[in-house]
Amino acid sequence: MSDTFLDQIMPQLASGAAHTHALGFVYEGYEGDRVRIRVPWREDLVGDPDTGVLSGGLVTTALDHVGGLAIWLALGTFRPIATLDLRVDYMRASVRGLDLVTEARCYRLTRTVGFVRAWAFEERIDDPIAAAQSVYMITDEAARAPNLEARS
Repeated sequence: MSDTFLDQIMPQLASGAAHTHALGFVYEGYEGDRVRIRVPWREDLVGDPDTGVLSGGLVTTALDHVGGLAIWLALGTFRPIATLDLRVDYMRASVRGLDLVTEARCYRLTRTVGFVRAWAFEERIDDPIAAAQSVYMITDEAARAPNLEARS
């Protein structure tokens, strides 16, 4: 795995897209086979103004995105992927004012599919807001290239 991929490209994949930038995703890095992103708490990300609980859509989006990062970490490179299945189990409400942290690991990787487990929490992974299990399709770059000879 190249240092360029881990140190320059992974942070871009974590927060370089328009929606991840708008949501404030921050790449926290990786350790072994686990990768983390943080979403700093903001009032506009709250789903319930009375309690300050973060939007469930934000939690789901962060879990899905960190799952994709876990696939790329396991592959050691960027390849196009798509979420095939995502199950999120919510365990408790988030706490007003605390950042959302998500962590994921790819626990099984085949040629075309990656399987991920992920957690959303504030300060301790053993006190999760939510846990996710997801499956991602891994696309072969060569299969996506247009067949220019067939058009001649």
